[in-house]
Amino acid sequence: MGQIRLYIAQPLTVGSEVVLNEQQSHYLTHVMKLKVGDTISCFDNQSGEYGCTLIAVGKKQTTLKVLEHHKPYAQTPDIWLLFAPVKKDNTDFIIQKATELGVRKIIPVQTRYTITERIKRERFEAQAIEAAEQCRRVDLPQIAEIKKFDDILQQWDKTRILYYMDETLTGKPIAQALENAKSCAILVGPEGGFSAEELEKLRGLSFARAVCLGPRILRAETAVVSALSCWQALKGDWQ
Repeated sequence: MGQIRLYIAQPLTVGSEVVLNEQQSHYLTHVMKLKVGDTISCFDNQSGEYGCTLIAVGKKQTTLKVLEHHKPYAQTPDIWLLFAPVKKDNTDFIIQKATELGVRKIIPVQTRYTITERIKRERFEAQAIEAAEQCRRVDLPQIAEIKKFDDILQQWDKTRILYYMDETLTGKPIAQALENAKSCAILVGPEGGFSAEELEKLRGLSFARAVCLGPRILRAETAVVSALSCWQALKGDWQ
């Protein structure tokens, strides 16, 4: 099947036909210049990946036929990302790379120094879909609404360890901190870091663990990629 992949927001079954929306139709026929008989891959976030062929092409509507099921559905490892939204392009980068790095759930968090209190969840979901299409994931990360720092800690499932990136260098080196990690979450603060009060609160929680990412102060998006890469290499599906 071709290298082009699309997420289809409906169940796929062999032999069924799928009518694409206008945006997907435009992408296939005007951007990628596909025609009737060409093949692509599609996934539905519930049953895996399928090979499909174009059977009808119109100005605003394209129809696919599902030919075969060639990859089963599988979820990425149970790692969550909590992050404080940063500038628009950098937040887009975080969503894209978290999806590529196999994060199962993404939760934006409003901390004291978070530069924005409002997010466009639909934009995040679109970024995650595009990244999943490109990196050949067959599942999509769950994108949560933004939550306040205190609220999310109060509602936290204490069986899931929360590893927070501590710029004060008081945490364990990340490889050591993740030594016994299983189902867990990674928390990365905003550009200004966590406030003293937030760090004090985190240090007093039984389920929170301070993590050090080395002697240099990293940008928020760099810290996200670094922490997730370490987790995947040590405990995830890179092994």
